[in-house]
Amino acid sequence: MNPTLRPHAFVLAVRDLAASTMYFTETLGFTKDWNDGDNWQAVIRDDVRLMMGRCPGAIPASALGDHSYFAFIATSDVDALHTEFASRGARILAPPADKPWGWREMPVATPEGHRMMFATWVG
Repeated sequence: MNPTLRPHAFVLAVRDLAASTMYFTETLGFTKDWNDGDNWQAVIRDDVRLMMGRCPGAIPASALGDHSYFAFIATSDVDALHTEFASRGARILAPPADKPWGWREMPVATPEGHRMMFATWVG
């Protein structure tokens, strides 16, 4: 029998752990999970987990261009998520839009430049 795999968490190197934690909790609606002092903070929302490690000397995600995308997150209602995020001042890069590959997508960025796509399957 082959071992099974399932996602557990995204891992991000962040320059400012406190500010990144605040963005994910206050703006994107995640809650704090575990932490390791000033070095690591995990956050969770539904089945999506992120572990952020403090790396003040790391290349800023904003300098990585398209390589700054780290997640494609499916949601039951990307339009409702857009309304929620916009009301909290999230860095929404484009409003939800139907794509020819069957998803309605909305790109969102963190203040440090990490990008993630939230999407609803519209088939």
